[in-house]
Amino acid sequence: MERKIIKAFEDSINIKGKFVKENASLIAEVSKLIADAFNDGKKVLLFGNGGSACDASHIAAEFVNRFKKDRPGLPAIALNTDMAVLTSISNDYDYSEIFARQVKTLSEPGDIVIAISTSGSSKNILKAVDAAKKKGLKTIALTGLKGDKFASKSDYAFVVPSDDTPRIQETHITLGHVLCQMVEEILFEAPRKR
Repeated sequence: MERKIIKAFEDSINIKGKFVKENASLIAEVSKLIADAFNDGKKVLLFGNGGSACDASHIAAEFVNRFKKDRPGLPAIALNTDMAVLTSISNDYDYSEIFARQVKTLSEPGDIVIAISTSGSSKNILKAVDAAKKKGLKTIALTGLKGDKFASKSDYAFVVPSDDTPRIQETHITLGHVLCQMVEEILFEAPRKR
């Protein structure tokens, strides 16, 4: 059993190491994009299904509350958290519309969309990215090796070099933490516009 435990940790470490080597400059670019949006009074909309929904909520909470710095909150909304909205849209329209309808309704020009899908094939995620693109929003995809179609729809794509869902999710939440940390450093090491 201990050998399996060690292997799981080693696999996670190795995948994260490969991911950051391939994506460090993109992480810096996206951190600046998000920080600039916040600095301009815009918000971040996040969403996902299952574990990715939890990651979306987790990242939104880090922005709204705080991450490592005691600072003003930053406007971020996880679109997977309101049960009444989710169930009414899926009941009245279709489950594939739950995020797209919210993106159409809640977003404004200049907002950022972060869509999370380990498989990259969830219809509700793909439709929401399409809705965001139609509104001219910048879209950021977090996915795994099988998420090519999803990644190609987005302006910025973080593809974890794995098809193992737990390892993809572990990398996504580490990425979320690093984005929060970099955004805080960009915005609160020097005075903001607002």
